[in-house]
Amino acid sequence: MRNVDRTRFPIGILLLVMALLGAGCAAPGDDPEDPFGAFASALTSGDASRAAEHTTDPAAADAAINDMFTHLGESAEVRVSAREVDDAGAGHLTMSWTFGEGTELDYQTSGRAVDTDDGWRLEWSPTLLHDNLAPGAHFQYSDDRNLLTPVVDRGGADLMTWQTVGVITLRRESLSEGSAALAPVLAPIDPSITDASIRTAAGQQQGDTITVATLRERDLDRVRTRLESINGVTVEEQGKLLTADRALKSPVFAGVDEAWNNRVSQGAGWSVSIVDSDGNPVDKLTSVAAQPTDPLQLTLDRRLQLLAQQAVAAQSKPAVFVAMSTSTGGLLAVAQNGAADRDGAIALSGLYPPGSTFKTITTAAALSAGTATPDTVLPCPGRATIEGRTIPNEDDFDLGKVPLSTAFARSCNTTMAALSNRLGPDALPAVAQQLGIGVDFVVPGIVTVTGTVPRADSPALRVENGIGQGSVTASPFGMAVAEASLGHGSMVLPSLIVGEQTTADTTPEPLDPKVTSQLRAMMRQTVTSGTASALGDIDGLGGKTGTAEYGDDGEAHGWFTGISGDIAFASLVVGGGSSQPAVEVAGDFLRPAGGA
Repeated sequence: MRNVDRTRFPIGILLLVMALLGAGCAAPGDDPEDPFGAFASALTSGDASRAAEHTTDPAAADAAINDMFTHLGESAEVRVSAREVDDAGAGHLTMSWTFGEGTELDYQTSGRAVDTDDGWRLEWSPTLLHDNLAPGAHFQYSDDRNLLTPVVDRGGADLMTWQTVGVITLRRESLSEGSAALAPVLAPIDPSITDASIRTAAGQQQGDTITVATLRERDLDRVRTRLESINGVTVEEQGKLLTADRALKSPVFAGVDEAWNNRVSQGAGWSVSIVDSDGNPVDKLTSVAAQPTDPLQLTLDRRLQLLAQQAVAAQSKPAVFVAMSTSTGGLLAVAQNGAADRDGAIALSGLYPPGSTFKTITTAAALSAGTATPDTVLPCPGRATIEGRTIPNEDDFDLGKVPLSTAFARSCNTTMAALSNRLGPDALPAVAQQLGIGVDFVVPGIVTVTGTVPRADSPALRVENGIGQGSVTASPFGMAVAEASLGHGSMVLPSLIVGEQTTADTTPEPLDPKVTSQLRAMMRQTVTSGTASALGDIDGLGGKTGTAEYGDDGEAHGWFTGISGDIAFASLVVGGGSSQPAVEVAGDFLRPAGGA
């Protein structure tokens, strides 16, 4: 609560009051007519209008007091106390400002009470608010944050920095001609900007001005003169946290701003100044210097991120790639091409049927239950009807009877469907959760979804779920978590910001190490002699391909997930038709990346 210390006028004033009573005049010492105390009380309560009423110029005082509160910020609190007044009506106000924990400012001002036709009032002057506040000047509170604090990768390389940008706006009244003039100026910088896109943006925004684009400083310098020649266009320079390199692009960067703001605010300094009408400092009243701020470090690897971006950019259909450290769970790269970006951050939260990549879960469940071993010989017919559901292999390939390891490596649907039919209704959800799929993670800096693996109460649903169709879904992030957990030996806690703790809604028991070892061996066989043999030149790589059908016309997504050294990854090409495009993306990333 704001408090006011109202000190009554001294005895000299009280005697004057008594002398004036016969003339019917109210003196400044009368409590209801104490202008210093009333002014102090109103300021303390933040009531500018009421404070102004106790001055000789309420309009000017109200404007100045409101301006003071505005420029010192909504969080500012003031306690004002009135000091004794001498026989001439002169007195003092002590201002005690608080701007937050450890941010305080105390000072004293002087004023004079005068008798007016409306009673005793404070003679208005801006100096009532501060002795150095001249007409036209105003207060300014500044949070002095170290905006040069960068966002860096795991090795300290810059990922994001504070940069000057130009915000390009167009007055709505100039839209018809302005959009046509703007588009050819901006399109060489951002090909997505067209006359039509500007008009679309105008329909989505409100107000008299339309924000058209935000340009980096170098780009702005190239076109500033042309922009300023277009009627209705305004260029405003601002500061913004941007990727250090235009080439860097990832859905994870969208969530870094908040963490960065928190980081630079922790060591922020502050200052209160009086500035003139042009904003030039006149008097710095107090300040606390900003403390050095450590960079905000992400788990990303700049080199790997750029490699992932290059890999997905080669695909015409929506393509994403997520790489994660098996040792730490830290995200190493999250990339999407332009086609994928149109659907949002699908690398982190897009849910798709995982297809045959889910056979890693099915096989782990069978191994854990003792239903089979890698050497168990099982039939792999080209087509099988199980629980009323006809399951075909790709192009109806028929391997006859083969070990489970071979059926896994060759991605035999009929084998896996029959195997899943022998599992309990909770087997697949339980094992999926052991590897992180279906777990709800709260990862500071990003919003993620791993997938859904419902309990399969009917045998038919177990059959479909066992080959990654049915009701099973997974995100690329979720599949990368599963592979990282497999490589780690227990469920990893995925992370993005170094030092920020991820939480999970459950902590499942790890898979039996023997099961993990057997799965890793079968994944390696998939690369050396199975469906991912196109990547057989990559030493130590193990993985699982997947083709997941969707819709009624036989379209399919293509997946490839795996582990190479410390890198666990998931590659998805939406509508890719087969796993081949996803395998290509992984190869384009892994060959130059090595085991990282």
